[in-house]
Amino acid sequence: MTEELDQLLKNLKLGRMRSVYDEQLRAAEKGDVTYSDFVAGLLRAQWHERQENALEWRIARAKLPERWSLETFPSARQPGVNRKQIRAFAELDFVAKAENLVFIGPTGVGKTGLASGLLLKALQNGHRCQFVKAQDLFDEMYASLADRSTRKLLNRLASLDVLLIDEFGYLNLKPEQSNTFFKLMEERYHRHATIITTNLGYDEWHNFLGNKPMVDALVSRVRHYCHTVTIDGPSLKDLRS
Repeated sequence: MTEELDQLLKNLKLGRMRSVYDEQLRAAEKGDVTYSDFVAGLLRAQWHERQENALEWRIARAKLPERWSLETFPSARQPGVNRKQIRAFAELDFVAKAENLVFIGPTGVGKTGLASGLLLKALQNGHRCQFVKAQDLFDEMYASLADRSTRKLLNRLASLDVLLIDEFGYLNLKPEQSNTFFKLMEERYHRHATIITTNLGYDEWHNFLGNKPMVDALVSRVRHYCHTVTIDGPSLKDLRS
């Protein structure tokens, strides 16, 4: 590589192209490679780097705490999970159809792992996503009421392609928080997919959300376009110990 070419690639911030240039050039000299194929190889390497960087940015923005993937989920140790069903979810049709996924089961059965794996799959396919613990979500909603930023918060969350709400239940909520959550789910209804993990059945949601008529309407919306996955199996945490 000439000094001029090296400097040009630096100035243009084409780092991956610069790093593979010599290797690609040697391969081109050994084989029967056209100029256009040589250039295409360099551009392909740079494009892959940009795709990787974009994915890293989306993952960071989504606040995914762990990079659990569906491929590494210990399905063999969790008979309560239907592998075929999870593989179907991984095709992301539920995102395209704006359908919800609700994972119900006791602590440790793998609800968060499966939900996070699906969120990672959506991120890898270019979707705008976010992971949030239910307690953090409701805390943020309550704080938004004080500084009058609720509308801004709802606009941001309502527009996400996939919103994952983890550990939904056993919360001590104020009516204002429940009302704000109802608004959020109403605005996401049949527009964008929501994934919820919870250890409570639908009939128990009113115990912490209050206002039974409102909760009945909320559950109706959540379940209308929804796949409910009830995991009745052993705790994976107990199996590790």
